[in-house]
Amino acid sequence: MKIKIAAFLAGILGVLGVLLFLIAFGTDYWLLATEKCGGFEPENSTHYAEEYGRGDWKDNDKEILTFHHEGFFWRCWFSGEDYKETIWNFWFTSQGHPKHCMHGYLFPMPVALGPHPHPSYDATAVYRGFWTAFIVLAVTTSLVGGFLLLCGVPFVNARFYKVGGGFLLTAGGLFALLIFMFVMWKEFVADLRKYILLERSDRCLDDTPVNLYYGWSFMFAVAGVPLVSLSGLLFYLVGHSILKELE
Repeated sequence: MKIKIAAFLAGILGVLGVLLFLIAFGTDYWLLATEKCGGFEPENSTHYAEEYGRGDWKDNDKEILTFHHEGFFWRCWFSGEDYKETIWNFWFTSQGHPKHCMHGYLFPMPVALGPHPHPSYDATAVYRGFWTAFIVLAVTTSLVGGFLLLCGVPFVNARFYKVGGGFLLTAGGLFALLIFMFVMWKEFVADLRKYILLERSDRCLDDTPVNLYYGWSFMFAVAGVPLVSLSGLLFYLVGHSILKELE
């Protein structure tokens, strides 16, 4: 009876944890940033530049705040007037339009745009490659562990419990490493101000302030680590207990 309760609890924790990992992987809100270089160039850019002057991207003397967010798949930005400096503006229903996006594969280091070598290329992109490999491996490991447990639970298969629990423990450890790498990248490794203003350097001053935040995807990943790790540990112990009873 105790084993069934433990397995049921581990299953709930595992489902929630893997779901949080998938949300963190699939959403593009690991890094959030704001800056005040102005809005984006309108379609009739030549006429606009002649009338107002290139680099002056304020409409009717209103300060335009631009929001950037990035994840594994996409890097996006949008702007708007009368926005307050708060991360709640990044929430899905609060974002301004139009919204501009570009592919953000191999996050989290700067993308080398154009022909190589590009001036914006960062040699620490190797760090980014490791982060990419780890997040794909972590998501795959969590899904494999969940599949094994899905197969093992109906038949109370001890080996499936132990192997599936081991996979979930590994996934929890990999995501913990990912979170550590991301924090190190954000706080110490990368020049994030240069990275955020990469496409807007022609209209941003050298001293333009950039405010950086941890995003929703990062928070989902952090919340998923203890859930998946505890689920994996419980499943491993349940499998070990079943094997001892069978001996």
